[in-house]
Amino acid sequence: MSAPARTDLEQLIDSCIAGAASRHEDWDTLGFQAAAAGDQFRRAQIRYIGSGATGNHETDNRILPAEHFTFSNMRLPAGAIGPEHTHHDVEEVFYVLEGELEVTVHDVEDGTRTASRVLGYRDLIRVPAGVPRSLRNIGDTDALFCVVIGSPKPQLPTYPPTSPMHGVRR
Repeated sequence: MSAPARTDLEQLIDSCIAGAASRHEDWDTLGFQAAAAGDQFRRAQIRYIGSGATGNHETDNRILPAEHFTFSNMRLPAGAIGPEHTHHDVEEVFYVLEGELEVTVHDVEDGTRTASRVLGYRDLIRVPAGVPRSLRNIGDTDALFCVVIGSPKPQLPTYPPTSPMHGVRR
């Protein structure tokens, strides 16, 4: 087997880059939640690899195809909330780049018992599949954090009865 030609390597590396300049903050993908339950649920997704569990973005040629996981950034305004939801099929990782997030895991049985931790710059949490989770920006400025989901196309999350999004549909 011969080594790839230089032009093949150039094409390969170019096809693997999703530069910050070509990203945009998509406030509409999760806008249905703010429309249903108020502006405190307003947040933006910035996609890099795959579309996450937020919907169908396969026609967006700026997104790198997902093979094993999805990767995006989320911008959460001061005081905003990421509602309680459950990914039944995949783990989810939050890695804080800016701001402070309070991340909460909820009891699987009835959702009324919770445990919360505050995450700041370069802190990370991995939430296992099947565990309900929520988050809130407790800082005075926008929070920016990475979201990694352990599948190229995860199932849509569900919203438990204790979530403000319970019963809300896209």
